[in-house]
Amino acid sequence: MNGPPDGLSIGELARQTGVPVATLRSWEDRYGFPSPQRLAGGHRRYQEGDAALIGEILRLRASGLSLQAAIGQAAARVAGTGLSVFAGLRYRHPGLAPQELSKATLLAITRAMEDECCARAEHAALFAGFQQERFYRHSSERWKELARTASVAVIFADFGASAGPDDSPLTVRIPVDAPLRREWFVVCAAPDYPGFISGWEFPGQKGVPDARRRFEVLWSVDPPAVRDAALICAQITRTLLPGLDLRPEDLPGGAPPGSADLHRAIGLFARMASYLDRRTDR
Repeated sequence: MNGPPDGLSIGELARQTGVPVATLRSWEDRYGFPSPQRLAGGHRRYQEGDAALIGEILRLRASGLSLQAAIGQAAARVAGTGLSVFAGLRYRHPGLAPQELSKATLLAITRAMEDECCARAEHAALFAGFQQERFYRHSSERWKELARTASVAVIFADFGASAGPDDSPLTVRIPVDAPLRREWFVVCAAPDYPGFISGWEFPGQKGVPDARRRFEVLWSVDPPAVRDAALICAQITRTLLPGLDLRPEDLPGGAPPGSADLHRAIGLFARMASYLDRRTDR
């Protein structure tokens, strides 16, 4: 059965799943799930996939798993998101419009986000995916400085091994078969400066110069979408480092959705990025 075009209300989600509204709100506060989109008036709206995910969680709970473990396992299975920031964001925010950009343009935008975050010196939750360790090494000094004032800073790449939990930034090895190995992203979840950019590399680009490699990209500065990006990154971190105590409540709190002016600015910037990308890719 299809839900309403703007998604399910929390009451409708409760009726479909048999989980009381109060319990759904408690899960969201404690575990960051389910993660609703917010309408202009602040009302929660959920996707049909959230109902399927809750059903999976209930089955895992019935098998004896703790609630936290059940949420973590189910979130990694649904919609093939697994170890993928990009797929997780597409699933949670289907309204985000993807763009095709070169790595040179993608790198410029990620550097701008890093610089702005560093300039504000906020206690942000920072996550970044560099695909390969050699790409991260070019930015390692930048990230050491970013990590100095961050509440948490995590780097994903094809490291030989993950670093110890006390290292900052924390470096996490991506498994060889994980979709994350073809992704490039930066997430800055901060109270006053939220932003993320996430891209996956198109296949079949062997021999293409590094700066000209093409990615399909999502980005946003809308607070709920940025928090979702941070929650996805935190879940992937816990999956790859099971002993790490990185919980949703450790991340900066949610904020109301952006205004219509913000969304118009996002649309304008997306067009600007496309034009600049075409000029620099000649």
